[in-house]
Amino acid sequence: MRKLIYALLLITTNLFAQKIVCDNPAISDGYKLALNTVDINTRRGILAAGGDYGGEWTRDIAINSWNIASFLRPVVAEQSLWSVTINKDTIGHQYWDKIIWTIAAYNHYLINRDKAFLKQAYTCSANTMKKLEETTFDDKYGLFMGPSVFNDGISGYPESVYDQGNYSSGVSEHNNSKRIKCLSTNCIYYGAYIALSKMCDELNCNSSKTKAYQLKAETLKKCILAHLYNKEDNTFYYLIDKDGVVNKSQEALGISFAVIFGIIEGEKANQLIQNAVVSKYGITSIYPTFPRFTVDKPGRHNNIIWPMVNGFFAKAAVIAGNYSSFISELNGLTHLALDEDKGNYNFWEIYNPNTGHPDGGYQIMGKENLNFHWQSCRYQTWSATAYLNMIYYGLVGIRFTNSGISFSPYLPENIHYLELKDVNYLHSSLDIIIEGRGTKIKEFSLNGQNKSTHYIPYQIVGSNKIVIKLE
Repeated sequence: MRKLIYALLLITTNLFAQKIVCDNPAISDGYKLALNTVDINTRRGILAAGGDYGGEWTRDIAINSWNIASFLRPVVAEQSLWSVTINKDTIGHQYWDKIIWTIAAYNHYLINRDKAFLKQAYTCSANTMKKLEETTFDDKYGLFMGPSVFNDGISGYPESVYDQGNYSSGVSEHNNSKRIKCLSTNCIYYGAYIALSKMCDELNCNSSKTKAYQLKAETLKKCILAHLYNKEDNTFYYLIDKDGVVNKSQEALGISFAVIFGIIEGEKANQLIQNAVVSKYGITSIYPTFPRFTVDKPGRHNNIIWPMVNGFFAKAAVIAGNYSSFISELNGLTHLALDEDKGNYNFWEIYNPNTGHPDGGYQIMGKENLNFHWQSCRYQTWSATAYLNMIYYGLVGIRFTNSGISFSPYLPENIHYLELKDVNYLHSSLDIIIEGRGTKIKEFSLNGQNKSTHYIPYQIVGSNKIVIKLE
């Protein structure tokens, strides 16, 4: 019955839903473009990875659902999440980062409060985690093995990960990749253990299961800090190769997840974000440039801009309280998407960090017939959902909790008024108005009544107006 109500609510409001009013026209245009990108990439109820891709990647669907789809398009998100599982029993597709599905699934439940979904998602996640523990865990380091999150191309790895004479562009085709231990991958395993423990709590499982997941999470966190963190310099390393050699590159997604999941917190998290090397248009995926690539021929998964990565770095910046880094990423992606000499009103897959032009980069260097320039694909969904998350999480400050939605907004110098209208949330429709500047809430009202707490319960129904005034 609840799903039927969802569907009817979406059908009757979708044509008029999620309008934006903002005194910064570029933000308004970016928001509309991003939301339209999500909708045009919804095919037969499944959210595709982009205009030039289908919906077959677990990581894309999980990230897009986690970023915003579970909130703005919950029916599509749920169908998409299940579409990349095997009979709703285990998570499917490329093995090394598919556990990110668990994090997205718990987030989906937190927003939509469907216990039947949660029960099946827990079974699916627990079954998958058990298999991955048996096949991809390195007892020597206490870390999970395999490539880094989303980096399915060999260009995202140092030379030691190559198989000599192997000219395949896919990282999984290189045997040396199977025993590497990467920062981002281990961070999402940590996040998945936390999500599993919270699922157990919600489902009233035996307390021993909850504690077991919590213990595994804490043990993994200690191993991440022991092997992939430099305490003296407050920096994280990218990976440990098959021979135990540490690669000290900056992995943007890895440091972002370390902050997002609380592996590092407080002032150390703030300094980690502040000290990150960032290009003119935002943080690049992996820095610096590997020796086999150049400024003119950047690696497709190396020192280049993937907006999905920038979205997570922006989120980490908000969590760390580093709003200057957040707004730099938001402004950077706005220019990349909208500027005529860059995206020209298109959320592309990849951008050149020096020119801002769409640029798919290179995968294989040194063998002439394979040394070709890849395309950057159009209407990339996770570039768009990253932007929407910057607005909803960063500017509006929406936080989903067990009791509803709390608000921690932020308005920078170039935005003083932001309104999101007709935002569907469970059995309600929200109009959210934020005025002022900064992060300190001076006044919070719900339907004209001032509230001392800045949240709404998930049981809220009907049309509701939320006004937040900042000092």
